[in-house]
Amino acid sequence: MQNYSKSKVVLVKYPFTDLVNFKVRPAIIISKGVYNDIFIVPLTSKTLFLRESEFILNDWKKAGLNIVTAVKRGIYTIDSKLILKEIGYLTKDDFEKLKLSILHWLELK
Repeated sequence: MQNYSKSKVVLVKYPFTDLVNFKVRPAIIISKGVYNDIFIVPLTSKTLFLRESEFILNDWKKAGLNIVTAVKRGIYTIDSKLILKEIGYLTKDDFEKLKLSILHWLELK
């Protein structure tokens, strides 16, 4: 298993419900998890109608992204085998904003 670290931006194979087909989308690793399970937060290029605590990354280019990208509300556990490759990392400021958003989503703040 490759060693993935927090704040890395990766491309992930998101399976459809048929578990045969998939789409590739970017995500942020927020924790290694246990065994091969990794916790991620999804990203989106659809930034027009963001919900509360979703936000546009300030440094999306440093994150390895080609266009303006936002953090989507959601925390998912995936098997590390679904990660295709690392493309970048979040800057400290963007990762701090992400941590605050997660606390808000979980009603811990």
